[in-house]
Amino acid sequence: MPEAVIPTRKRIVDAATRLFYAEGIGRVSVDAIAEKAGLTKRTLYYHFKSKDDLIAAYLDGRDQPNLRQMAGWFDAAEGGADRKVEAIFSNLARVARHPKWKGCGFLRTAAELASMPGHPAVKVGSRHKSNFEAWLASALSDLGVEEPQAVAREIVLLIDGSFSIMLVHRNPDYIEAAGRAAATLVRARSQNKD
Repeated sequence: MPEAVIPTRKRIVDAATRLFYAEGIGRVSVDAIAEKAGLTKRTLYYHFKSKDDLIAAYLDGRDQPNLRQMAGWFDAAEGGADRKVEAIFSNLARVARHPKWKGCGFLRTAAELASMPGHPAVKVGSRHKSNFEAWLASALSDLGVEEPQAVAREIVLLIDGSFSIMLVHRNPDYIEAAGRAAATLVRARSQNKD
């Protein structure tokens, strides 16, 4: 779609998303975002009252697409709940092998804003992680997994832990190892144990 047809607010968020994910929120200026969007800084501030609001919009724009992607991987996997959960990790490992992968944008942003727990972007990130956990608990419950809320929380810990270690080692094998551990957790609490 030509830039002139894309709504201005979306152009700004798209530009911010590319820059924030590639470089981090602290390293990207409002000037750089305006330039990337092909707009003036004044136009950017017409649509967003502050950089903080733009950071929150960046994460908010990733919330539902990320949840849909994870649910799609889960739903497409053959087998029981253990294989479906492991498929999320396998697909994350595949994505992490791409040279432009920089980790979980929600976690990276929260880390940059660690001293600002009330920041609007931290709230968006918290909501995203809670939504994923709730979706996973529901999906596990539907498949007969016992204590689905507890299992979902343990899986979230494995996912986010593997994201963190990936930022240190740049090795997707950690995500795959976490996937095997998650599958083991699910099998241990499955009502239809083989």
